[in-house]
Amino acid sequence: MTEPGPAPLTPEHPDWDQAREKLLAYAFAALSRRALTEAELRQRLERRSDQEMLIQHVLERVRELGYQNDAAVAESEGRRRGVGEYRIRQKLKQRGLDEELIQETLEARDPEAEEQDAREGLARRLGGFARKKNPKGSAYAWLTRRGYSSDLIRRLLDEVADQLPEPQRPQRASSLRQSSFGRSGWGRKDREG
Repeated sequence: MTEPGPAPLTPEHPDWDQAREKLLAYAFAALSRRALTEAELRQRLERRSDQEMLIQHVLERVRELGYQNDAAVAESEGRRRGVGEYRIRQKLKQRGLDEELIQETLEARDPEAEEQDAREGLARRLGGFARKKNPKGSAYAWLTRRGYSSDLIRRLLDEVADQLPEPQRPQRASSLRQSSFGRSGWGRKDREG
């Protein structure tokens, strides 16, 4: 038989004020370190308390005081440079924001600035990509991880195609065998003796 949990705290409960102040102080401390979405703050508060009414009260209070604002968090993420729309969408979803706010944030972004950021990032890394076995593939993968659209990536790679060498062909298996182990002296004789 399971024992019932503690009775829910209400504003009339004698411990309400103390519990509220403690949870509110924790919320302020968490928000002073980093701007949190309501969903992120709720998760943190739920680790500290199982009192839903108390958590809801704290969330409303920090919002009233202007310490927590999902729109401001979304706007800040939306202004990030060096990442594309897909990466920002993923980050905002991960942070628990609703689809409508995510869409508003993405619509406020300047596509020309995003393209310029991608172009500058690619230009900074061209030398590194040129040393890879498949430079164009490496550049494409890097831009994809940054969240840029495939159309934009293709356009940018077409612009720099003459600056990237052709992919290196893999060595044939017979030449690998001879150069690596076939004539190195690591044969059976070394193991026996």
